[in-house]
Amino acid sequence: MNTVERHTKIIEKINNEGQVKVQDLCDQFEVSSVTVRKDLKLLEEKGILYRIHGGATLNNPYTTDRHVNEKEKVNLPEKMEIGAAAAKLVTANDSILIASGTSVLALAKNIKPQENLTVITSALNVALELNQHNEIEVIQLGGVLRKRSSSVTGLFAETNLSDFSCSKLFLGVDGIDLDFGLTTANVREARLNREMIKVSQKTIVLADSSKFGKRGFGRICGFEQIDEIITDRGISNFTKEGLEEFGIKVTIV
Repeated sequence: MNTVERHTKIIEKINNEGQVKVQDLCDQFEVSSVTVRKDLKLLEEKGILYRIHGGATLNNPYTTDRHVNEKEKVNLPEKMEIGAAAAKLVTANDSILIASGTSVLALAKNIKPQENLTVITSALNVALELNQHNEIEVIQLGGVLRKRSSSVTGLFAETNLSDFSCSKLFLGVDGIDLDFGLTTANVREARLNREMIKVSQKTIVLADSSKFGKRGFGRICGFEQIDEIITDRGISNFTKEGLEEFGIKVTIV
């Protein structure tokens, strides 16, 4: 098989599956990884795909720091379903931690007020949403306000967290990459998320399927610190199986 034929097959495969792995292509074409990587490099230069660690993807894997009002409109029905599923995990007499993001805001909108529920959050929009319910005690973390995410970050917010112990953290992310882990577009937000994980008994990630195969600038953590991911039916079997290999429960709504 010559170069043109390999390129045609690679394009066909990535259009059908959304991503390709170097090793799979080596096995398919019976060529070395050096040859496959050169093929992917040439196709990337032509704007056909994006190279990632161990392969290539059809979509740009790098996220940008968009305003929360813009992100809220993307995949809204999926986010509301994810939020509704996550809300079922909230129980009476619970003490939970909610990070920032549009998926966790959907959670806040779906929470049914229950007896003695305490919610700690870094997100102003989440706090305002839950403040409507007399049955919910809301603790707003202090810190530097990030207008783009309508949430606080910084050392003051991180220090506040050391006074708490929560049963669950509901975490929103900008990217989930099987090689790189969970990420967000802002480094300070990533640091705060790591502190949230430390004070929570269980970490539940809320992410619509568009977040998979993406990378933000700030790495939050690896998959060993995540207990469950709630997502929609757009997630690929390849990604779902990869997450389950890390021992993560994947809930699809």
